[in-house]
Amino acid sequence: MNNTASIPQVTLSPGHPIPRVIVGCWQLAGGHGTIRPSDAIEHLCAFFERGFTAFDCADIYTGVEELLGKFRTECETRFGKASERLRIHTKFVPDADTLASLSKNDVRAVIHRSLRRLGVDRLDLVQMHWWDFGIPGYVEAAHYLAELQEEGDICDIATTNVDTVHLKEIVDSGIRLVSQQVQYSVLDRRPEKTLVPLAREKGFTLLCYGTAAGGFLADKYLGVAEPTDPDDNRSLTKYSRVIGEIGDWACFQRILSVLRDIAEKHQVSITNIATRYMLEQPQVGAIILGMRSAEHLADTCRMCELVLDDQDLRAIRGVVALGKELEGDVYGLERQKQGIHARIMKTNLQRPSER
Repeated sequence: MNNTASIPQVTLSPGHPIPRVIVGCWQLAGGHGTIRPSDAIEHLCAFFERGFTAFDCADIYTGVEELLGKFRTECETRFGKASERLRIHTKFVPDADTLASLSKNDVRAVIHRSLRRLGVDRLDLVQMHWWDFGIPGYVEAAHYLAELQEEGDICDIATTNVDTVHLKEIVDSGIRLVSQQVQYSVLDRRPEKTLVPLAREKGFTLLCYGTAAGGFLADKYLGVAEPTDPDDNRSLTKYSRVIGEIGDWACFQRILSVLRDIAEKHQVSITNIATRYMLEQPQVGAIILGMRSAEHLADTCRMCELVLDDQDLRAIRGVVALGKELEGDVYGLERQKQGIHARIMKTNLQRPSER
């Protein structure tokens, strides 16, 4: 392992340290170009060797758990004892159509399938998602995971995209959560309303995705016209709608301009500034950056070494405040079934036909 000292760390639980930048693997499921498994494993090994030892996936990312299982084996071959530092975080995402009838056996079947795919005896972290809180059973599902944790199948339990009210209900029922994965960026500040205070009170950390807004928070979008067709992939579609919610393209350009000024000062990229800023926020333990190749590895390392001063932080807070706050709690807009954000969601991804 080379040069790992510069990668900041956080501990989710005793024996579960991770770097504060997690490699997001959803792009390896397709939809972002052709994926060659051998190339993907080479890129993942490059991240691991540089100190990025945590990788995020999900049971619904087609083929990704299996790919990470092969990557884990390759890590053991190449890095020997150092491979013990590898952490693979997955998710439990039951189909929306099955929520009302979900049983412990259903949960067990999904968890055991993830174990087989990843080739492990115990899952490092399972993050539970629930599509519709109008359907009861989410507290029971969390307790099914806790029982599997007691049986040794799971190390730590977490949630993803659970709003504050229902997250508090889950925690107050006796579930020990180590983290909540949530969308959080300079454009989407919904977690600051009630989730961050709850995380502080209950002692769990936030693992944040969307910190680069699907690639929009980057130099290539500064000073250009608004894309007329951002639908190259679902990530761009998703975050183009977030930009529309905070104001307009001109407002977004003002944010990018301030980020560019700070980036010039530190000789880094806009993406570096936007993502590093999120690591400075209360209760944020780590950010999740989707990286389908090692092309941006050096740039990500620079972000880890970056130090924002008080002037930088004030400037970012000031320009971000110019945009409108997204309404509601975390993932609330995405749950509005007739809304523009929900329309791109696929809620029955356990079915191959919906992927």
